[in-house]
Amino acid sequence: MRKADEHAIANLPIASIDCGNGNNGGDGLAIAHLLCNNGCENVKVYILNFSDKKSKDFLINLQRLDESKCRKTVVNSVAELKNVKADIIIDAILGSGLNKPLEGKYAELAGYINNLNKKVYAVDVPTGFPAEGKIRADYNGVKAYKTICFQRPKINFFFPESAMATETYEVVAIGLDENFIQKQETDFLLTEEADIHHILKPRKLFSHKGTYGHALIVSGNTNTMGAALLASKACLHTGAGLITACIPPSGLIALNTTLPEVMALPREEFTRIENPAKFQAIAIGPGLGISIENERLLERLILSNQPLVIDADALNMLAERPDLIERIPAKSIITPHMKEFDRLFGDHDSWWDRVITAKFQAEKLKIVIVLKNQFTFICLPDGKIYINSTGNPAMAQGGMGDVLTGVIVGFLAQKYSSEDAAILACYLHGKTGDELATERIVVNAALLAEQIAVGIKQLA
Repeated sequence: MRKADEHAIANLPIASIDCGNGNNGGDGLAIAHLLCNNGCENVKVYILNFSDKKSKDFLINLQRLDESKCRKTVVNSVAELKNVKADIIIDAILGSGLNKPLEGKYAELAGYINNLNKKVYAVDVPTGFPAEGKIRADYNGVKAYKTICFQRPKINFFFPESAMATETYEVVAIGLDENFIQKQETDFLLTEEADIHHILKPRKLFSHKGTYGHALIVSGNTNTMGAALLASKACLHTGAGLITACIPPSGLIALNTTLPEVMALPREEFTRIENPAKFQAIAIGPGLGISIENERLLERLILSNQPLVIDADALNMLAERPDLIERIPAKSIITPHMKEFDRLFGDHDSWWDRVITAKFQAEKLKIVIVLKNQFTFICLPDGKIYINSTGNPAMAQGGMGDVLTGVIVGFLAQKYSSEDAAILACYLHGKTGDELATERIVVNAALLAEQIAVGIKQLA
């Protein structure tokens, strides 16, 4: 707790700490105790006597507070707080164990705090916010300016609905043993740089283009050739040895002019390929367009039983063919955003439900599902879910998904497993965007694709 308390002293002009009777309230009392002992005279502690149950942690910290000079007031109703003058409020009322809407005095207090329009800093989680599980659309908990969470971020902070409860969050280490944390069983794992170092393979001294595989990217249409170029460029900079773009004839000049390293396969000639297995990795979808011919092409690839990367229009055509969904080759990777995912697997009214469906479908179909968002969820066939920790709003532009597909198929061509390729690609895609965003307000997809090789070098 001391590190969290020191953080509060250094960063927060505290005026009021509202403490419940549980462990979260105990944390609030510990913060108050340290603040008082360090000369913060304007600290006012309000203990909310809304429940007869008091946790052991709360009682221990209450005794410590009694031995200090810190002023505290026990309140039995929200009305008793209405004359309190406070510019800053510390929310230490209820912690992460709640999984239902607030009721009674707690609901009244949350509404009162929210209506004050003051900066609210929450301890570990905002009161009323579930650490995991479905975030209700009618969330009635505290709305924090910032949440100081302990040791690890809560799973629900990675869902868009968390914006209803906190504008931002910061993770503070409180001295828990890292080995103990790593041994805790969970299906949710946060991708960190150490994971990437473990997965990335160095390029061999005695190697050639054949060592790094041949990728085929079926993409592009008359009006969307940019998607094919972006995916191909990203694949090139990811390190695939050979790349073939299967595109319409209208895109040949653009491809040959822009990416001379990439070979072209006119779309109508694809049917002449007797064995798609000549390619180590195949992606289909970026800018492809929806048509009967393209649907047949998709069907042929799926029935070849070779693992695929399926994106964009290929996903939209797949949504109209439930029979083909069931036949997606094992070890394939699909990369839907929210709307594409719901077209495939039905509508969802929360991100938690959407991720749980993705987990189920990844296990059932034995594929990897890359569910794209600000924080991308990578659902593996073994039931594990990796939360990608990189990426930023500067990347919110068209073409980013095409680049990601190119990076994934580039890693697959180099004989990475589907799981590792997806985890690597998402992290690298976001990390490269993070580096570029330090100098610009927006990061365009073409620039990102060109910088992928630099990102790999920095992480290798």
